[in-house]
Amino acid sequence: MQVRHATIRDVKGIHGLINHYAQKGMLLPRSLNDLYDHLRNHFVLKTDEHSDTVYGVCALGICWEDLAEIKSLAVAEDKWHKGLGTLLVKACLDDARAIGIKKVFALTYVPDFFKIMGFAEIEKKILPHKIWSDCLNCPKFPDCDETAMMITLSDT
Repeated sequence: MQVRHATIRDVKGIHGLINHYAQKGMLLPRSLNDLYDHLRNHFVLKTDEHSDTVYGVCALGICWEDLAEIKSLAVAEDKWHKGLGTLLVKACLDDARAIGIKKVFALTYVPDFFKIMGFAEIEKKILPHKIWSDCLNCPKFPDCDETAMMITLSDT
């Protein structure tokens, strides 16, 4: 398996994977238009370049000069518990470091996964209002039951 930036060829696979979990209430759905608009934020997990199958996806959305969000983390169910989600989040964190982001947060239903990666639980209210724009599209809004997690990145 290899993690790399997503390409146009990956969009339909990303769409299918994210929306599979959205139907289960585990992620926010994403339209094809949204994925094309934000393609450069996404990393994918694939077996090789010639395969159309996307086994995992994760995005890094920049919120502010020193803050970004891990978004749409999904791994195909038959690939769970193999460290693939960790590879995707690490790619996003490496990308955040490379562009000078100091803090990265995630809203998640799986806080233990993010704790293992070095994230700590935070109060949602400390996050800037700008991040709540996606929440307006959530069927659970305003009664969010996700856990807010954050990591402060070192310069190394």
